[in-house]
Amino acid sequence: MNEKAASIGRWVVWPAVITLVVALARLAGELNEWSPLFFSRAVGGGAALVGIVWLVPLFGIYFAWKLISAGRRGSPGRTLGIGAIGLVILLAGGLSADVLLRDNVVASFVIFGVVAIIAIVVTRWGWPDLFALLLSYGFAVRIPMVVIYFLAFWLGWSTHYSAVPPDFPLTGWLTDWLALGLVPQLTFWVAFTVVIGSIFGGFTLLVRGKGARRAGTGQ
Repeated sequence: MNEKAASIGRWVVWPAVITLVVALARLAGELNEWSPLFFSRAVGGGAALVGIVWLVPLFGIYFAWKLISAGRRGSPGRTLGIGAIGLVILLAGGLSADVLLRDNVVASFVIFGVVAIIAIVVTRWGWPDLFALLLSYGFAVRIPMVVIYFLAFWLGWSTHYSAVPPDFPLTGWLTDWLALGLVPQLTFWVAFTVVIGSIFGGFTLLVRGKGARRAGTGQ
């Protein structure tokens, strides 16, 4: 294993463990019907305060900080610019998929997945070292989520992991899991992790760069 691969594994493992702990805490809260402010069971998660989505910006900053400290700095402008392009691609794809969902569910989710993959590929052009960390973290986090979604649909848990949108045609728990669990977790949410993490990593580059310049001028 080369040094770069080793650092990816070393830097990703604890963020992935922390994220899994938060996900399990969220699951426990929903199963026990605790406060919806923290553990909402609504479709999409209801922006509950306990959720792994809020960790993406934090770990984007963390990974960027580790890379800068290791002398593997990227370009702030390039990282932010490419991240913004990735975000636009994700938003456009999400809107297109939402429109198609009313008429053609299969086409909707195909577009949903393909656009997410495009956003992932595009974001690699920003800061490749940060991209590698975020992509590894994204899959390390989302693969366990696929399992949680599977159990939620299979066992009929009343959680946001098995909540179905009002316009979604019910076809059975397995196909619902494939469409609402497997595909989004391994495409859109990985893309979200890479894109949002890159944007916050770009801001970290800006902050560290300004700090270094002040230190160099003695201000």
